[in-house]
Amino acid sequence: MALVYAPVEHVTDVHGRWCVEMNKLAFITVSSSTFDTETYWPFATSTGTGLHTHPNSTLLPRISFIAALCAEAMNYSLSFGCCRTTIIYRPVPGFHFMSQNQAITEIAEKYKPLWALDSVGALLEWDMETYMPLGSSSQRGFALAQTQLIKQDRMVQLAELAQKAEKSCGLNEYEKGFVRVLRHDLDYYLKLPPKLMEDILRTGTEGTVVWREARKKSDFSMFQPYLEKMINLKRQEAEKLGYEGHPYNALLDRYEEGLTISDVDRIFSPLAPALKGILDKVLSARKFPSTHPLEEMSYEQAAMKRVNESVLRLLQMPEKTFRMDVSTHPFTTSMSIEDVRITTRYEGKDFKASLYSTVHESGHAIYDLQVDPSLDYTPLSRATSLGVHESQSRFWENFIGRSREFINLVCPTLKANLPFVAPYSENEIYRYVNSVKPSLIRVDADELTYNFHIMLRYELEKKLIGGEIEVSEAPSMWKDLMEKYLGVRPQNDAEGILQDVHWSGGMIGYFATYSLGNIIAGMINNHIRKDLDLKTTVAKGDFRKVKDWLKEKIHRHGAIYSPKELQTKLFGEQYNPQGLINYLQEKYLG
Repeated sequence: MALVYAPVEHVTDVHGRWCVEMNKLAFITVSSSTFDTETYWPFATSTGTGLHTHPNSTLLPRISFIAALCAEAMNYSLSFGCCRTTIIYRPVPGFHFMSQNQAITEIAEKYKPLWALDSVGALLEWDMETYMPLGSSSQRGFALAQTQLIKQDRMVQLAELAQKAEKSCGLNEYEKGFVRVLRHDLDYYLKLPPKLMEDILRTGTEGTVVWREARKKSDFSMFQPYLEKMINLKRQEAEKLGYEGHPYNALLDRYEEGLTISDVDRIFSPLAPALKGILDKVLSARKFPSTHPLEEMSYEQAAMKRVNESVLRLLQMPEKTFRMDVSTHPFTTSMSIEDVRITTRYEGKDFKASLYSTVHESGHAIYDLQVDPSLDYTPLSRATSLGVHESQSRFWENFIGRSREFINLVCPTLKANLPFVAPYSENEIYRYVNSVKPSLIRVDADELTYNFHIMLRYELEKKLIGGEIEVSEAPSMWKDLMEKYLGVRPQNDAEGILQDVHWSGGMIGYFATYSLGNIIAGMINNHIRKDLDLKTTVAKGDFRKVKDWLKEKIHRHGAIYSPKELQTKLFGEQYNPQGLINYLQEKYLG
C-alpha cells in the first residue's frame, strides 16, 4: 500500500471506483501492483477529519511512516463502509518534491532561475529553426551565448553546495539522482572557460545559417571553414572536460551519460553483420519493395497537414500543452512539461516522410510531457539521455507507426485527404511505408538500413576528433563509407556530408544516440509485450495504455536514474541489440 491524494475533479473516472472526499483532496482505490518503494512521498499530517497535506511538503521515503499514514487512511475509509482499500501516490498540482537534506534543498531553490534560463534558451532555439528572419543569426547567436554564460556563472556558484551534498550520507534515490545530474552539469560549466563556450555557441549559430545555404547549393566549400572551426573547438572542449582513452569519449558522454567508444563498438560489432544479413535476404526475396509508385505522388501541403493533425489526435496529443510547426529539419523542443513543441516537414511528395516525421517527433514529445510534474524546476525534470529519448520516438515511429495495425487505423484518413491513395489497399500501403532500399539520406532511411548511416557518422566523428583525418578529407571519406556500408555513392555534397544539421551546431557525439534509441526501443518492445497485447492495443487505437506503460516505466522518472541504471532496472541489461535484431528478422523475414 501507498498514499495518494489528488484534486477530486481529476479522479472521478479513475478505474470507475469510489473516492473519499476531504475538502479538495481525495483517496482513490487502485491496484496494489502499482506500489513502488522507490517513489517519494510528500509529508502529510493527520487531523480529526482525515489526512491533509502539510504546507511544507518534504520527502519522507520511509516505509514505516507511509504504512502509518496508509493505516490511518484505511481506518478513515472504513468509516464509510469500505472493506478494502489500496492507495497509491498521485501528485497534487502545485506540490513539488523537496529534500530533507539542507544542501540539496538550498541547491533546488537556487536552481530554479537556471531552469528558467534553459526554458528561455529552448524557446530561442525553437524560434531560430522556425520563424526567425535569416538576417538575425548573428544577434541570436550572441543572445544564446549570453544566456549560457549567465547560466555558467550561476552554476559555478553551486559548486560548494554540491560538494557538501555529495558528502551526505543516507541519500534516497531522488537525492542521489539530483546530485549526480548536478555534478554532470557542473563539470561542464566548471571545466569549460567562458570564452570557449561562447565561441562554440556563436560558431554554431552562424554555422547553422551557412549550412542551410551550403546545403541548398550543394557546396561544401561554403561550410568547410565553419566545420573546421567547430571541430577545433570541440577538440578543445574534450581536453577541458577530460577523458579516458579517446577524446571522443568526452563528447559522447555529453549526450549519453557514461557512454564510451568501447560501448558503441560493442554494440555495432554484432549489429552490423546481423543487419547486413537481413538486408541481403530482404532485397533478394523482394517481399518488401525497394521503390513504390506512392513515393512519386505529389500532395498539397494543406491536405498533408490535415493528415498529420488527425494522427496527432489519434495519438491523443494534448491541445493545450503541445503544438506542431514546420522546419527544414524536424525536431522537438521542450520549454517545460506544459510547453512541448514539434516540427514536421512537407516536401510535396512521398507522403510517408512527413507522416513519420510527425509520429517520430510525437514520440519525443510524449516523453517530455510525461515527466513527473513534481520534478519541475529541478535538474531532474528532463529525459535521462538522448539515447533513451530517441528510443521513444523510434518505438512510436517504427514499432507502432509502421505496424499493420497502425496502417489500418490511418488508412481512412489518408484516403479522405490524399485522393491518390484511394486505389491502394491497406496491405499495399503497409508495403509502401516499409519499403527497403539502401539510400543516401539518413532521415529517409528504412529500419533495416538506418543504423548503417549512424555507423558512418560515428566513424567519421571519431576520426575527426581524434585528429586522424582533416575536415577537407571528410566529404570523400563520407562517400567511401557510404559505398562500403550500403553500396551507394553520393553524387554531390547535399546528398552526402551536408545532409545533416548536427555538425553545424556543434553536436559532435550526438549521432550514436540514434542507434542507441533503436536498440533500446527493441528492448522496450520485448518487455511491453509481457504486459500488453500490443497488436490488439494498437488495432483499437488505445494508445493511452501504451503511454501509461511508458510513463510508469520510463517517463515519470525524468533523470533520476542514469541511462545505464534505468536500463538495468527495467531490462536487467544495457544496450543489447538482440531485441532489435529479433524484431527485424520477424518482421521482414517471418
